[in-house]
Amino acid sequence: MSTQAGGDRRASPVSPEPSKSSAQPPTDDAPLGALESGLKPRHVTMISIAGVIGAGLFVGSANAIQLAGPSAIISYAAAGLVVVLVMRMLGEMATVNPDTGSFSVYADRALGKWAGFSIGWLYWWAWALIIPVEATAGATILHKWIDWPQWVFAFLITAILTATNLVSVGNYGEFEFWFALIKVVIIIGFIALGVLAILGILPTSDVSGVHGLTDHGFFGGGVGGIFAAMLTTTTTYLGTEIVTIAAAESNNPVGGIRKAVNSVIWRISIFYLGSIMVVVCLVDWTSPDLASKGSYQYTLETIGLGRLTTVLDLAILTAVASCLNSALYTASRMAFSLGQRGDAPKSFGRTNKRGVPVAAILASVVVGFFCVALNYVLPDKIFAYLLSTAGCAALFVYLCISFTQLRSRRAMDAAGTTVRVRMWLFPWLTYATIAFILLILVMMAFDDGQSQNLWFSLAVAAIVLVAAFARHGFTGGSDEEIVEAAEQGLAEHDDPDDPDDADDTTATSTEAHRNDA
Repeated sequence: MSTQAGGDRRASPVSPEPSKSSAQPPTDDAPLGALESGLKPRHVTMISIAGVIGAGLFVGSANAIQLAGPSAIISYAAAGLVVVLVMRMLGEMATVNPDTGSFSVYADRALGKWAGFSIGWLYWWAWALIIPVEATAGATILHKWIDWPQWVFAFLITAILTATNLVSVGNYGEFEFWFALIKVVIIIGFIALGVLAILGILPTSDVSGVHGLTDHGFFGGGVGGIFAAMLTTTTTYLGTEIVTIAAAESNNPVGGIRKAVNSVIWRISIFYLGSIMVVVCLVDWTSPDLASKGSYQYTLETIGLGRLTTVLDLAILTAVASCLNSALYTASRMAFSLGQRGDAPKSFGRTNKRGVPVAAILASVVVGFFCVALNYVLPDKIFAYLLSTAGCAALFVYLCISFTQLRSRRAMDAAGTTVRVRMWLFPWLTYATIAFILLILVMMAFDDGQSQNLWFSLAVAAIVLVAAFARHGFTGGSDEEIVEAAEQGLAEHDDPDDPDDADDTTATSTEAHRNDA
């Protein structure tokens, strides 16, 4: 890319080589190892809005509500605040240097290759385990409609979505666009019906007002209940960071990431806090039906709309398919990035002529299918132990992002490197986020319902760390590498929303942006 001379941070006459993890336009002669930039702006937008809303919101939120009562809204808000801050930190790094390996690559540079290796493999393992979980959940719903063995449905769901991912990244984006759109419509419809019931103008409802907030006390579970619910809600947000991985396979990664980071507050406020508020206002949170039926279904029955159960099942099935689709995509892209850096088999870092990392996808699916088999062959308890190792993945990822951003921002500030999206009140909010995440981990250790998940997760993390140190030693990060990568990223990826970048581009780059739009 050509730039004008002057005092700009990109004025140096350097022409950096494109990153191996960077996406390239789809061509039949794309170099081996280059991902296809096949995601369109609308794909990235919908992935960022609702791509990772899973069955946990529709069903699993009932567990948090029963633990804390109506004050579960505080638990969701607190966990959501952590996600907002972490996404801001990740956005700061990703808009400077978009990369398919995202936080794993940034940790490589800031904390040391052992850190990038460790968090990359832990993240891959978490998403590989999510594949059978979502496949089984989808199979359970389909089994209600068609009397086939559940394992058949689990196999078919996984096989179909694997096939679409193997064709092109555009297929993943297209499926995810429609999955996310369906979820958005259903959630907004649910909130609208709930508001009508609260206002007393829904004809089918015999309940109205916000009696659910006070009938059994707002702090029904006490302060301890709020913290207990927070432990279950934190992992609900896992996947918010996927957009920084997906955007790297679009023609405008900086713009996509910037929009996702700036929109995360209202996304959490509407889809999570809005729907949970409707539930706790209308239902009796002490009822055993809340846990057995799920928060959405029990609410619909409470307001006289129990006949919409089939529609809700469709919504849950869509959410499950969406999460499975994202799990396949995310696991394969992290494996691809690890392969590119020499931390996984080299075949993982290769792509076919369509820019698809076939080996990385298939390896992730094989693990998923293996776990699906375990789910039906071994006792449930053994599979639960496996699944629990993914329980703390979100917290480990958030902690890694926080420490990485702390080091990266200091290095970029010292070098005078432009930062496109700035973390608020740096470094104090970063410190506060780290402290809060560590507090949650400590609370998990003393919580009977969560301690087992923590210890199994720490055991797996210890194994990965041993492998990481054996391969890379205890070397730390490099300020020089952070700044060099940032300067290269700024030179390669213009930000169309930044007038300074727009002024610095030549006619060629301006035309490229026009084509991207």
